Amino acid sequence: MASFSYRAIDATGRMLNGSTDAANPTDLEMRLKRLGLDLITFESIKKSTLMRGRKVTRKELITFCFHLDQLMRAGVPIIDALTDLRDTVENDGFKAIVASVLEDVEGGMKLSDAMAEHPQAFDDVFVALIRTGEQSGQLPEVLTKLTENLKWQDELSAQVKKAMMYPLVAGTIIMAALFMLMIFLVPQLGETMKQLTPNPPPATLALVAAGKAMRAYWYLFVGVPVATIITLLIVARTNDGVKYWLDGAMLRMPIIGPLNTKIVLARFSTYFALMYQSGLGVLDCIRISEKIVGNRLIEEGLQRVGREINDGTGISQAFMNVRLFPPLVLRMLKVGESTGGLDNALLNVSYFYNRDVREQMGRMQEMIQPLLTLVLGGILIGILVTIFSPIYDVISKIKY
Repeated sequence: MASFSYRAIDATGRMLNGSTDAANPTDLEMRLKRLGLDLITFESIKKSTLMRGRKVTRKELITFCFHLDQLMRAGVPIIDALTDLRDTVENDGFKAIVASVLEDVEGGMKLSDAMAEHPQAFDDVFVALIRTGEQSGQLPEVLTKLTENLKWQDELSAQVKKAMMYPLVAGTIIMAALFMLMIFLVPQLGETMKQLTPNPPPATLALVAAGKAMRAYWYLFVGVPVATIITLLIVARTNDGVKYWLDGAMLRMPIIGPLNTKIVLARFSTYFALMYQSGLGVLDCIRISEKIVGNRLIEEGLQRVGREINDGTGISQAFMNVRLFPPLVLRMLKVGESTGGLDNALLNVSYFYNRDVREQMGRMQEMIQPLLTLVLGGILIGILVTIFSPIYDVISKIKY
């Protein structure tokens, strides 16, 4: 089936631009007719071009879910609701996806199955929740939960970016300042020092030698770390062993490790509770959660949990046997399993970890600025003392 971009006119005389799949131009015209549009012009395009629009953002998904929820609660048929959303979406790539979903639904496909054809916009959790909403007849309620969950993700992402932005910028500035000092200032001071003292201390000689090496081979000092990081990231995407090691290291790092662990567990507990509330079974919740926790070590742990539960082990006992999850998670799972309120127990886990993440990020932001100032000041003082101390010794021995 080919892809076409088109220009059409609706019943009110409004011009619309869009794109969709069709077998041929005649089929395109018939498809648009069913949507209440009259074809004016069209152009064949490649499939890759159809979806080339900018990435579908989380805010656009929030808007999509909210509007679809409100329209369905107002009694608007799903096809009319998707038609309205298709005409109001600004992102061309997302507009094409919504148009494709609308076309599939019109052709008799379920909404969840139509969305599953576009994983770049609708992930496994999204599709699974829409499917459970269709099966239970509670699609508007599921859309409300999805909207709330997407808002939570957006807030958490904003907090993480805010916490990481300052140290990244400040750290880059510090490294650039140190690099400039070592390349320009240290070699010049070293030449001046040689004229004043014939036997400088070893520390000063080492610093001057390092400055000269950085000046002569600056491209290596800049290129090697950058190339190493890029290579490591590329290898991690293709090598499960490297990815597993990096994800494990991210959980074990001082300060950052506990914070990253809480973020991963908050994401897992929130998603698990959301899916469980919507009617998915425990094993399905675990299976889908494996792909969304964002950490290979936790993903493997959840796979082991799923296998043990499938073999008949209790939920809390299976999580305990993996030895990856902290006492708070195990305690809440045990309480939820015994009371039948597993979703509420996991929502409590999510609440506690979200609160801890916000508090820890706030403390980190308060500590980072003075800490980086101390680091930069300490580096500058160390360089200056190493260079000027032998010069000061020579000057102090001069008799007037």
